[in-house]
Amino acid sequence: MPKFEVILYEKENGVCPVEDFIKSLNVKIRAKLIGLLELLEEKGNSLREPYSKPIDDGIFEIRCKVANNNIRILYFFYYRGKIVLTNGFVKKVKKTPAEEIRLAKERRADYIERIEKI
Repeated sequence: MPKFEVILYEKENGVCPVEDFIKSLNVKIRAKLIGLLELLEEKGNSLREPYSKPIDDGIFEIRCKVANNNIRILYFFYYRGKIVLTNGFVKKVKKTPAEEIRLAKERRADYIERIEKI
C-alpha cells in the first residue's frame, strides 16, 4: 500500500488557512479532526464514507461531526502520495457551499502552479 502524507496548503505569503481554521476549533473537535486526518494519511484514497467523500472534480472532503457541529476540510491528491488540505469550514447547510468548492479548486491550481516552478 502506498504511503500518504497530509500537507497543509500554504499561500505564497506563508499564511496557512487550514492550520488557522483547525486552531480556531474547540479542543474536542480539533482532537477528533486530527484523528481523522491521521486516518486519511493511513488509508489515503481508499478512505470512504462516513469519513471522506468525493465532492467535485478531484476535490474531496473529510467529514467530522461532534455533537451538532459538522466540520469539513476539503483536499485533493497530488503526486507521490501527497494529500493537500485546502480549506476548512463549519457546515451549516445540507449541500457543501459552492464558494468553498471554488476556493479549494483555486488553491489547488495555485499549489500546482507554484510546486511545478520548483
